[in-house]
Amino acid sequence: MAIPIAILDCDLLLHGRGQKTLDRFDLDSVSDDFLLTQFGFPREFILYLVEILREALCRRTQRSRAISPEVQVLAALGFYTSGSFQTSMGDTIGISQASMSRCVSNVTRALVEKAPQFITFNRDPSCIEQSFQAFQRVAGFPGVLGVLDCVQVTIKAPNSEDSSYVNKKGFHSVGCQLVCDVRGLLLSAETNWPGGLRDNDVLERSALHKQLQGTEEGWLLGDRRYPLRKWLMTPVDCPESPAEFQYNLAHTATHEIVDRTFRAIQTRFKCLDGTKGYLQYSPERSSSILLACCVLHNASLQSGLDAWTLERTDPLEQPESLEQRPEDRDSQAEDLRKQLIVKHFS
Repeated sequence: MAIPIAILDCDLLLHGRGQKTLDRFDLDSVSDDFLLTQFGFPREFILYLVEILREALCRRTQRSRAISPEVQVLAALGFYTSGSFQTSMGDTIGISQASMSRCVSNVTRALVEKAPQFITFNRDPSCIEQSFQAFQRVAGFPGVLGVLDCVQVTIKAPNSEDSSYVNKKGFHSVGCQLVCDVRGLLLSAETNWPGGLRDNDVLERSALHKQLQGTEEGWLLGDRRYPLRKWLMTPVDCPESPAEFQYNLAHTATHEIVDRTFRAIQTRFKCLDGTKGYLQYSPERSSSILLACCVLHNASLQSGLDAWTLERTDPLEQPESLEQRPEDRDSQAEDLRKQLIVKHFS
């Protein structure tokens, strides 16, 4: 059945009837290729999004001539996946820049509300065992609950003289701490961190850190920017034995999954790709857009779409090792890693 998408009459007034403004947009009247090209997702997934967000979007637009949920979803998807300014995508579906901005805001808030539903770290014993087995099949690294990283998304400089968003490379960004499983499904996504924070500082202040305290079985994998903990295995800084080299190789091959996942997210959602420009919003709104894209990533995976189809192949950046004071070292974690290396990599 055709789904009509009504456009606000005020957009006709803003653009004028001589402009390319659509009174009605019928999803069934356009090809699947058009939807993929313009909005980044297949028809079935777009319709699925409309249904799960319909209540929230209608709640925010309780006006007699409100823009339909269908148009709001298309407008937001177009912005997320094109990385273009809102005026450009607004022209594609025939709505004004003001309406485009409202659509993106409404859909972003609706997706952020869905984050607890789509991004969850399931600690059920059966799920943990499945995670162990799946990760071990990658490179032989046992006991892996997930892979951890903190990534940066470029934003415009905040209006305030706040240097906390200036990262180590000298540009403004928000930090996003991610944990994903072997498929690239996000288990945790905290997107609200100033870019100037070190990865370890983000971790220590995060909800994830509190959640994993006292974990008795399994661990995350993190790179050299993180401290070694009983629940967080990091590479051996200066490997000497063949077993330590083998441990590091398995660690790198497994940890790479989180790097690939974020590259795939950036490639699909070009608004997050710093090589194409930067998010021209406040840190708070940029963080919400980033989290909305993370929700869409998981929702698409759970709907059967491939996480790696759009992955870029940029060379991985080698992280700098964390400089730890002797008193900050965890001797129990060091003993646990030694036992792990002897048992599984000797």
